[in-house]
Amino acid sequence: MNQPDQSIVYKLATLDDWTCAVVAGGYVGSPDDQRDGFIHLSCTHQVTATAAKYFSGVDGLCLIAFDAADLGASLVFEPSRGGDLFPHYYGTLPTTSALWIKPVPLDDSGAPVLPDI
Repeated sequence: MNQPDQSIVYKLATLDDWTCAVVAGGYVGSPDDQRDGFIHLSCTHQVTATAAKYFSGVDGLCLIAFDAADLGASLVFEPSRGGDLFPHYYGTLPTTSALWIKPVPLDDSGAPVLPDI
């Protein structure tokens, strides 16, 4: 069985939250992240399901990409939904590590429309 690509990880966030994080110099996470004690990220094969499950109807989203190797030991892959290994970042996510940021509009039904990744 092939190992899923874990070299790039993604964060879905509101553009407002990400803009505030850039000004502050780091992203402390959403209320859900803060409750769980780590920042929830997704691998390429996980991001579509994450968007559908947790971000339906959320306007003003963006998708932020990170090179997993740049995040160091604070990035841990742990079993989550369906036993799949999800990337979790422990600490304040450095906004300067973002490779790119792309808008995520909603379709007519409120589902997030992800950019090609």
